[in-house]
Amino acid sequence: MSATILVVEDEPQVQELVAVNLEHAGHRVLRAGSAEEAEAAIREELPDVLILDWMLPGESGVALARRLRAAERTQRLPILMLTARAMEHDKISGLEAGADDYLTKPFSPKELAARIKAVLRRRAPELADDVVQIAGLRLDPAGKRVTANGQIVDLSPTEFRLLHFLMTHPERIYSRAQLLDQVWGDHVFIEERTVDVHIRRLRKELEPTGHDRLVDTVRGSGYGFRRS
Repeated sequence: MSATILVVEDEPQVQELVAVNLEHAGHRVLRAGSAEEAEAAIREELPDVLILDWMLPGESGVALARRLRAAERTQRLPILMLTARAMEHDKISGLEAGADDYLTKPFSPKELAARIKAVLRRRAPELADDVVQIAGLRLDPAGKRVTANGQIVDLSPTEFRLLHFLMTHPERIYSRAQLLDQVWGDHVFIEERTVDVHIRRLRKELEPTGHDRLVDTVRGSGYGFRRS
């Protein structure tokens, strides 16, 4: 599992410790020392995970978390608060502000890595390495392999990512714009009809085993994936 993680921490030594451990774990790390810098970084590129300190110069991490949860673009952004504030009421405040998890300093790098993995599984399962299986269709993210009733399905990298996202979010319909953000990447400017082209190609590859029926279309709304 590899993710782009924004670390928002104003203490240089702590920021360096967190960043180095995350990079050793295979993640790409972005850094910010304040809420203002964090927002600028997020405007430039939406990360997969936000590690957020409570005590920041100027606006607090809790206030930033509340604002991110209120905005459509960042409302699903996984947030892990990493802070020295260890009292129960502090944890409750952090979680109520929108944090998905709360880890106190000093912390174990192994525990931080495990918490990030757990947050991604809950919030962004398409970023996890877990094998996904639905109705005889099996997708292995680590092996970059898809099989349908045991037969290998040959997909392009984009179609693989599209199928992975749909299979990890079944029974929901996503608009073309949402799929572009989730599969192609935030702030990537591509014609929305590109999604239609890749959906057609994906269906064609799944057609021999009948799994094309699982790719759902809702006219005027978008695409989804059925469990059966």
